[in-house]
Amino acid sequence: MKNIAVILSGGVGERMNSSCPKQYMDVGGQPVIAYTLQKFTKRKDISNFVIVADKKWRDFILSTLSKDREVVFANPGTTRQHSIYNALKVLKQQKTNENDIVIIHDAVRPCVSDNIITQCIEGCENFDGVLPVIPIKDTVYQSKDGRTISNLLNRNELFAGQSPESFRFEKYLEIHEKMSDEEISKINGSSEIAFKNGLNILLTEGEECNFKITTIEDFNRFKNNNI
Repeated sequence: MKNIAVILSGGVGERMNSSCPKQYMDVGGQPVIAYTLQKFTKRKDISNFVIVADKKWRDFILSTLSKDREVVFANPGTTRQHSIYNALKVLKQQKTNENDIVIIHDAVRPCVSDNIITQCIEGCENFDGVLPVIPIKDTVYQSKDGRTISNLLNRNELFAGQSPESFRFEKYLEIHEKMSDEEISKINGSSEIAFKNGLNILLTEGEECNFKITTIEDFNRFKNNNI
């Protein structure tokens, strides 16, 4: 049984208003994605990698990696979940074992800890998948029109999902194969598709520092801590 890291690096950084996608922007002499990959490549319990990335960035990505790691690439999809499916199809072509664990992570979450990755691996021993979460701190209101309150939600029952998320390969692949492209395009989170298809997902403790670089403020937050 193997642990396989799937790194999603197909984003184009629309919300950053930059010609360079945020995962390739320089921080302290190396791109953001290099920080992310280092968190996984230093671990001996992760055997190989699938990186979802546009072809024009692949040589650049390889230049940031040590030569002793098996890396294959998958093409970005029209949505994040389509990109994940493309990675799963690459793994299927490689005859990946049905019980292998795929650990799916965003290239723009460079502060992921060893503890979170370990929880994702160990949690799959008794569950179909693992989702790190953090509690919602603020009171949350539902509004159907964006102007008035429609419903009050119990924040003690609400959690924000993070990545990486991990799944048993065969079960996770099968639910994608049963869905249409249109259905997959409506999925917002990796564990959403798993939950909707009856997989048993374990919630584990995420970390505030494991934030996703989405805006320039996020980028500056990461940069200020790494230069």
